[in-house]
Formats: sequence, structure tokens, C-alpha cells
Amino acid sequence: MKLMTIAWRRNKIRIIDQTKLPAKLAYRDIGDLGALWQAIRKMQVRGAPALGAAAALGAYLGVKDVKAKTFPEFKKRLDECVAFIGSSRPTARNLFWGLERMQKEALKNKDKSIPALKKILFAEALKIISEDQIACRRIGKIGSRLIKKGDSIMTVCNAGVLATIDYGTALGVIYRAEKQGKRVKVYACETRPLLQGARLTVWELMRKGVDVTLNCDNMAAALMAQGKVDKVIAGADRIAANGDTANKIGTYSLAVLAQHHKIPFYIAAPLSTFDISIKSGKGIPIEQRAREEVTSARRVKVFNPAFDVTPHQLITAIITDKGIIRPPYIRNIKKLISNDKLKMSK
Repeated sequence: MKLMTIAWRRNKIRIIDQTKLPAKLAYRDIGDLGALWQAIRKMQVRGAPALGAAAALGAYLGVKDVKAKTFPEFKKRLDECVAFIGSSRPTARNLFWGLERMQKEALKNKDKSIPALKKILFAEALKIISEDQIACRRIGKIGSRLIKKGDSIMTVCNAGVLATIDYGTALGVIYRAEKQGKRVKVYACETRPLLQGARLTVWELMRKGVDVTLNCDNMAAALMAQGKVDKVIAGADRIAANGDTANKIGTYSLAVLAQHHKIPFYIAAPLSTFDISIKSGKGIPIEQRAREEVTSARRVKVFNPAFDVTPHQLITAIITDKGIIRPPYIRNIKKLISNDKLKMSK
């Protein structure tokens, strides 16, 4: 059965409830913004590209029944929905990218009737979903060029089917390499504190028939020292203009270890994850998670950031849906994004 992380079904947003995995594959239908906010916050739906789709569908969900008669009234409600959804999680660029696209589409069509405008926004949300499917397959195709037959690849968190619409970024590269007959081996870091690697990545790789071994996070260095890791591939939640990359906590550690052991370290993400308005990783907002995810002891102080930032100097290359970006990142990121905008305008 083909997995679809997020979709529109019977006037509701249907998601896979990822907090139930791997014990149970359960779908949840969301019919109001409060429930969507909670689903994003609780990470029932997660992963930067999937959050972009969830946000866009959420914006439509919030206005589809609005009784506004004028565009200013409609836009006011849309902006309220956007602000509310955007308050759920601060780091993933795609969440805000999806919301911004909905706002821009509304402004571009402000002279249309309200019923027509609602249809346009719904079509835009579905377009975001279809675009992610295409982008992930391009990332897989482009990234697979870097994979050799029999490679052992380490990954962290979950950047696969469950983090996107139905294919993946970092894991998309692995799926494409497998399809090409390269028969890779994957080491999946468990990824504390919510175990996205152990619960989600291992589950979907096994489902796809990929040779995967779960390793505890603090075993990564030993595996590299033993020569068991050929490459590291991770996803991304936001990439700054200089290539600094925010991803699930523990990614930075892997990049440092990879450099020490002279192992290539790759980031895989669509262009929609880039935020060129932020010059470096220092400007990326980092989400702080609840202390209860780490301990039930009330008197214990807890530092629980959801993400860390990997400096661009530690990244061998960034695999995107438009090509592979290599250093110098500031120049080459700007060039690729500018070329993409130029192609879209033609």
C-alpha cells in the first residue's frame, strides 16, 4: 500500500498520526485549525516538506467556510489563520513558505469573487502537495549519483516518506539508489528524545525492504571509527543563505564526527527549505521542546532544543531538487535560486 503522509479527504486534512508508529499505522482526519495546531505541535505530522503542505491545507481549512463578502474581510481571516498555524513550530522553513504562498496567491487574485478565491487557494494547496512529490523524486534521482554500490549510509531523524508527501529527501536518495540496484546498507540513529529514527526511519526502511540497522546515537562515532560508514545523509528544516543548516538535534554531532573520520556529509532538501533572508545559522529560530519529553522529574532542569545548526564548513554538498550545491555556498546557493526564479518567470 502506498503511503500518503498528508492529503485532503472529505473536507478534512488526513494525516498519518506519526506518534502511533511503529506500533500502529493510524490515520487522523482534522477538521479545524485547533486540532491541526495540536497535531503539528505534538508532531503527529512532522518533517519540513510535510509541514509546508499541512500549513497550506490548514490555511484553506480556515477560510473555506468564511462568510466574508469583501476581500479585506477575507484577507483578515486568512491572515489570522496564517498567524495561528505559524505559531505551532518556529524552525521549519517550509511551514512558513507554505503559508506565504497562500497569502501571495490570495493577493494576486484579490479582484476575484470570494467563492472563486476559495477555489484558487484550494488548488494552490494541492499544487504544493504535487510539487513536493516531484521535488522529492528529483532529489532522489540527483542524489543517487553520489551513492556507490554497497555503500553504508548513516542518517539521523526521519527524512523519508513520513517527512514529506510520499517519498522523502535524505531517504529518497536511498530509495532511488536501491531502485538502481546499488543495494546500500543504512545505519539509522535512534534520534533522541522522541526516537524519530528508531520509530519512523527504521519502520519505513524495513517496509521498503532496505537493509537497515538501528544504532543508538552515541554509537555513531564508534561505527565511523570501525570503517562501517561511507556517507552521512541528513534532511533539513531550514537552510540559511550561507549553507548553515538546521536539522534535528544530533545532526551537528554527526557532521563533526564525519569530518574527523573523513566521511562525506550531505544535506538533502528542496529549494523551498532555503531561507536566504537569514544570513547564517545564528539567525535560525530554534524550537525548545517540553521538559516532559526528557524527564518526569519535576525538579530537574532540562535543555531540550528540537534542532541544532550544522555550520556550512562541515557540509560536503547540499542535494536539492534543482541540482547539487557545493562550496562556496553563498555564491552557489544564490545562483541556483536565482536561476530557478528566472526559469519560473519565463
